[in-house]
Amino acid sequence: MKNGNYDVKDIKLADKGMLKVEWAAKDMPVLQGIKERFQKEKPLKGVKLAACLHVTTETANLMDTLKAGGADVRLCASNPLSTQDDVAAAIVKHIGVPTYAIKGEDNKTYYKHIEQALSAKPNITMDDGADLVSTIHKNGKQLLNGIMGGTEETTTGVIRLRAMAEKGVLNYPIIAVNDAYTKYMFDNRYGTGQSTIDGLMRATNRLIAGSVFVIAGYGWCGKGVAMRARGLGAKVVVTEVDPLRALEATMDGLAVMTMKEAAPIGDFFVSVTGDINVIAEASFMKMKDGAVVANSGHFNVEIDIPALRKLAKSTRKIREFVDEYALKDGRRIYLLGEGRLINLAAAEGHPSQVMDMSFANQALCAEFMAKNYKKMEKRVYSVPQDIDKKIAVLKLQAMGIKIDRLTPEQQKYLQSWEMGT
Repeated sequence: MKNGNYDVKDIKLADKGMLKVEWAAKDMPVLQGIKERFQKEKPLKGVKLAACLHVTTETANLMDTLKAGGADVRLCASNPLSTQDDVAAAIVKHIGVPTYAIKGEDNKTYYKHIEQALSAKPNITMDDGADLVSTIHKNGKQLLNGIMGGTEETTTGVIRLRAMAEKGVLNYPIIAVNDAYTKYMFDNRYGTGQSTIDGLMRATNRLIAGSVFVIAGYGWCGKGVAMRARGLGAKVVVTEVDPLRALEATMDGLAVMTMKEAAPIGDFFVSVTGDINVIAEASFMKMKDGAVVANSGHFNVEIDIPALRKLAKSTRKIREFVDEYALKDGRRIYLLGEGRLINLAAAEGHPSQVMDMSFANQALCAEFMAKNYKKMEKRVYSVPQDIDKKIAVLKLQAMGIKIDRLTPEQQKYLQSWEMGT
């Protein structure tokens, strides 16, 4: 349903979506606390902000917080399959943020929505995958004069932005929210771990126990998926290109091998690397009949879908989010969620409890950027340590957990060199 201020599937879904937004809010106490402060202080008053994020219940609560802080916000989806249509409608009707997102939108509509989010000439961009930044740098350079800076949510986006900075083509400062300890150690590990398995199970209804579960990449996301797959009784295999991560997976008790070795034995394959063609034609040629292939990295480039399509004599959608590729030799390979993030394509993304910290980082970094952009260079910054620690403290308080403090004697000892054994 189109309107000058939004493009969502059906605005009539708004009331249903708002119930889900309220449900998520109960598990986001850190963000709610920030919202209460923002309502009083209005640190983002007069700031125009364009956000390109997964349109979920948690994102709705972030939009509510940014608006409470005085920001003029517009939202579009950061992935064609990650939008929850009822939530998109709720953000428009109940939160009052113009939203441009429809689950399953084609590539043309996806980029049209990005342009609509940018049409208000934002001062701050908020990305999950760097599509706002790349669109501005490619097609919207006239917007650069009004931009203070931006934030980036995900590993893939940070990689892209650091590459731009190294080549000297990044035209405004970015804070890498993904690099905050309170983001990647929890969102990437526990969030991706649980939501990936959730999406895979919803899509297939297959038993994980006793299966051979191949994970490409052992970064924080890969660690999380491995933890949950192992907990469900899978025999976990890790493929890696980084010797340190491969060694870590080995020490964690997992089987480590090449993708060439893993391809013939795997029942499930999940890629979480941020790179292109990680599961490629050579792997498809060796996979057993009935192998299930999914991606939990940001873009749908990790699985070489054109190669799989070329190998197939026929394809059909056998279940929602499951495409069957029948190969010429009779084997069948099942691709989930069109190769897009399975945790958002077939499930609801990360649980609210973990997104509470990720989006607290987004809100506080937007505030930091609005206050400090004049002193910042055109490069990628880490989240200020005091913000990271503050969020950890607030999360512990919300969970009712107390921790010890250093005594003056202990602080003195740690700062001295004179005292030995």
